[in-house]
Amino acid sequence: MLQELSHMDRITQLQDEIQQLLTIMANSVAYLTAKANFTQVSPDVPITKHRNPEKVDAPEVFEANKKEMVNDLMVKAKQIEYLINSLPEPEPEEIQAHRLQELEQEMSQANEEYIRAVNRAKNLYKKAKIELAIQPA
Repeated sequence: MLQELSHMDRITQLQDEIQQLLTIMANSVAYLTAKANFTQVSPDVPITKHRNPEKVDAPEVFEANKKEMVNDLMVKAKQIEYLINSLPEPEPEEIQAHRLQELEQEMSQANEEYIRAVNRAKNLYKKAKIELAIQPA
């Protein structure tokens, strides 16, 4: 059971890391679309839109920020890869089926014990109620 919890912890960590990766990606796209200047990439395609120079980062700042975003993405991707590689190999279907049968038997036994306990509690309650009714006031 403890080992299963450890696997679940890794899966939760993996989910958190993927969420962080998506956040980094979304922030990167938002930054790139907000702070990039429009440049002509082909002599055949003219620039048809201009951005206010105050809203555009200087080219060296923009390049430094792009490199930092790429680095952040790479680090997060490596963390995710490490977590994926640390997950256990899946069990063969036969072992899973056998384990599920055992769990089902345990659950069935626990349910029977619960029903017996509830019935015993009901009987004790009835017995106590009868004894209280019989006692003189």
